Amino acid sequence: MPLLPEITIARPARPLTGRWAELPLEPAGPTMIGVSFRPLQARALGLDPQRSLTELLTYPFEVIRLAAYWDQLEPRPGEVDLTALDRQLDAAAAAGKKIILCVGAVKAFGYPEFFVPAHRLRAPLPEDRLVTPQTHAVLTAAAVAFVSRVVRHYRGRPDVLAWQVEHEPADPLGMEHSWRLATAFVQAEVAAVREADPTRPVLLTGFLATSTAVRVQQRWRTRDQGDSLAVAARLADIVGVNYYPRHGLARIGPRTVYLTGTRSARQRRAGERVLAGLAGDGLRLMISECQAEPWETVTTPPSEPGCGTYSCLPEHVVGNYNAGIRLGASAGGLWAFLFWGAEYWLLRRDQGDDRYLAAFARVLAG
Repeated sequence: MPLLPEITIARPARPLTGRWAELPLEPAGPTMIGVSFRPLQARALGLDPQRSLTELLTYPFEVIRLAAYWDQLEPRPGEVDLTALDRQLDAAAAAGKKIILCVGAVKAFGYPEFFVPAHRLRAPLPEDRLVTPQTHAVLTAAAVAFVSRVVRHYRGRPDVLAWQVEHEPADPLGMEHSWRLATAFVQAEVAAVREADPTRPVLLTGFLATSTAVRVQQRWRTRDQGDSLAVAARLADIVGVNYYPRHGLARIGPRTVYLTGTRSARQRRAGERVLAGLAGDGLRLMISECQAEPWETVTTPPSEPGCGTYSCLPEHVVGNYNAGIRLGASAGGLWAFLFWGAEYWLLRRDQGDDRYLAAFARVLAG
């Protein structure tokens, strides 16, 4: 029965409104506001990645998260070319932004969340298993060497605020893969990052379950060592919480089943307890991903011109921001807050709908 208030069945396409301009705004206070940039997602949406980054950097946010995608930067064994990533960091610095750099190595933000070069892994990672330094010694050594090399290359840049190691490392990737990185694997990477640069904090991320169904599944699938937030609490200086209030679960003809647990006061209190527990450990907290693009039952967010999508309408850019700021306030405040979906906003604008970008601009102005 507790599941029933957390499930909505609706048609995905929704009429667009001006509600995004009418919702009150929670004050950010000292929290830094920013975005994550996914060049591969921009390309998947038919956008030019460099042009997209240049445009996003014109907005007056404070911090941007970039990623060193291992398979994009190491085309051949031992041949690491950071030129493309250099350009991204140079552009961000020239725009006056602070940078959080995800150094990977195995997982990084942005689908498919797995970026090991083919020459570093001759066989797929085994499902239903932990990837440990013992079971995958060669991969561990290569991952440690990669993150160390990236950090040493960029540690002289004053605009870099923190290093992110992996992405939700202790969690499986949805239902597509059930392998997970062991705590010891992540710990080896964290140690290498701290040795390469002992002056900056290390960020680890995990997702906040916002419905009973997801929470039960998450606890069962990570019962051996805890989920990514638990691992982050043990190893990180900053814990990043990935927050997605609505997402599609399954299609039923023309309708979609959505999990919408954040409408429940019980789920909101559960989320507050999670963040309060992390803050009680003396860790800095941030919202590393706040949903600001649709999460439907397909990989690439759908974008039907003239319509919004139930899982994330323009007003949810503001509403989810408000909910995330309130969630952080319950734990003493957030170090930073990053929106997720900036590339999608540009696609919508190119299709004639600037509401998503306008909602983001309104948050920044507020």
